[in-house]
Amino acid sequence: MSRPRIVVFSGNTRRPSRSRALAEALGAEVGRRASIDLKIYNVLDAGPGLGSALARNDLPLPAARIVDEIETADALIVGTPVYKGAYTGLFKHLIDFITPERLAGKPVALTATGGGPRHALVVEHALRPLFGFFALSITHKPHAEGGAEFDIGEAREAAPHDHVAGRWILGAGEVAAEPGDLGQIVCQRWRR
Repeated sequence: MSRPRIVVFSGNTRRPSRSRALAEALGAEVGRRASIDLKIYNVLDAGPGLGSALARNDLPLPAARIVDEIETADALIVGTPVYKGAYTGLFKHLIDFITPERLAGKPVALTATGGGPRHALVVEHALRPLFGFFALSITHKPHAEGGAEFDIGEAREAAPHDHVAGRWILGAGEVAAEPGDLGQIVCQRWRR
């Protein structure tokens, strides 16, 4: 039996990115719990022509490949930085090219990073409705991180006693470990 293919897609428009790192961490945590094939993309990987595409056949080849990877994935992990109270514009633009029927019923984990606690609302008020439209099976415990003290570089390298890094790593673990979530679904559908 082949390993399930999990696609991580992040709306970040810069590198390095806290949003991409959070989504990657969740993917790594799911990978600890099940044997998976993990593919990681972000808006920057779609190429400079993404913004000018008006129809799917106008997409540059890198963007078209990402859309195809998303549509054919067994499960998704989606993340975005918070811009003006929502996801990034190019993130939404790429999502608009996805055929809704291709995603129906697939599990998705939602993540976001922002500048403060109120940005956590983006997961519930922007991401959940967007992916609900596609009839995805949204994990019931989305994760958001925010605040000036959250630094992805420090979180990656910090000792376990570091409060911020510990919260970030535990947050990714919680999303992957909750019953009915992406980690559980992957573990149940595809045993090691």
